Amino acid sequence: MHQLSHPKIQLGHWPTPLEPMLRINEMHKGPELWVKRDDCTGLAFGGNKTRKLEYLLADAQLRGATTLLTAGGVQSNHARQTAAAAARVGLGCELFLEQVEGISEADYSHSGNLLLDQLLGARLHRLPAGQDLDAAMALRAQTLSTSGQVPYVMPVGGSNAIGAMGYVDCGLELAQQLQQYQLSFDAIVLATGSAGTQAGLLAGLALAGIDIPVLGVTVSRSSDEQCQKVLALLHEVQGLLEQSELHEDHVICFDKYYGSAYGDPTPQMVEAVRLAASLEGLLLDPVYSGKAFAGLLDLVRHGYFDTSERVLFLHTGGAPGLFAYSECLSEP
Repeated sequence: MHQLSHPKIQLGHWPTPLEPMLRINEMHKGPELWVKRDDCTGLAFGGNKTRKLEYLLADAQLRGATTLLTAGGVQSNHARQTAAAAARVGLGCELFLEQVEGISEADYSHSGNLLLDQLLGARLHRLPAGQDLDAAMALRAQTLSTSGQVPYVMPVGGSNAIGAMGYVDCGLELAQQLQQYQLSFDAIVLATGSAGTQAGLLAGLALAGIDIPVLGVTVSRSSDEQCQKVLALLHEVQGLLEQSELHEDHVICFDKYYGSAYGDPTPQMVEAVRLAASLEGLLLDPVYSGKAFAGLLDLVRHGYFDTSERVLFLHTGGAPGLFAYSECLSEP
């Protein structure tokens, strides 16, 4: 297995499990669906951001950081895992959380990830929808610097080239599991938003010499916009790895499953979340993995995959978000 030379710290439980979806496979009679359990990374309910934070926090420590700053929606999974990582290594943490328009459930503003952020000791900055989060973080970083602290600013989702190295790791880890279990997959399906997971995984699989299409189900924007976002970050990651073999044809996204906006609860998401829970004991989240799995199920139903194929679903975590969407997920 390749070893990356970029510094990182240990935050997660590796490797994450690889499991067949036995009851769902029995229900739809092919293609054969499996799940890569990146909800089981171990850091404060787990999730895909743990992999990114191993590299981001190593970089923060090398720079002498005293406080981490990052941003996202009110129910950001990345914010929750950043707060947990900061607590683990003894750094301060400030989260800039943007209100998401169109969601009025009372639990959304008090429960789920938001409650965990507070328990983990983060300082919260609640901002209205449409606020420039990067500008707000930059201003706060300047204030912290003036007071003698060393701030370390991370982008939304931890998705820069350094953070995406965590999913280069995941690609290498998956390659090792495929060899160990003598498995192969015809496609991988995942949620794609801030782009680091899809870009990093593509680069990691290429580094391992494995050509598997990685299909991103978008959570907030059109396929064209998302593909460009992934491709731009992929080029940065390839620059760090001194790669060049991947190009725009390798970036595939589907945009029919996120609803009217980011975080909008859709009937397809609700169906997918209930199906995974009731048949597999698998808890998806309403914003990312639930919508990605809804997309996968729809692609299966419409014959996108051959019934003889084997497809891997990358579960990116986010289960605490279920409690923020209790009204739409509860039985009528």
